[in-house]
Amino acid sequence: MITRREAALRLDIPLEMAQRHDIPSRLSEAEFAELEATPPAWLVQSRANRTGKKPVWVQLKCDICGFEEAARPKKWWPAFTYLSCDWHLAGELPVPAVGMNRREVDGIGSRFVGIVDEPV
Repeated sequence: MITRREAALRLDIPLEMAQRHDIPSRLSEAEFAELEATPPAWLVQSRANRTGKKPVWVQLKCDICGFEEAARPKKWWPAFTYLSCDWHLAGELPVPAVGMNRREVDGIGSRFVGIVDEPV
């Protein structure tokens, strides 16, 4: 059995769209395979409208411990130099290069802090 969230990830659609179009909260692999093999009109249209400029899901990975999760990217996220779980210390990451200033961005995914190194 896969969850609605996993189905949305695999179909590359937002979770909200999966809920709106009544994808059940749990599906068997056979049900999911059927959905993929004969997609409903709304899924065909969604895929046709996709430009590829902005991903629907991104894979976040801690650069310290390797913990991973999928999340919907936000428009306000800058390009991160590093990502770390919020319980890691800043000293566990490599020091910024000479001439770079480091800032932290909280609230990335469920537990990440984004680290951005910018020129001074």
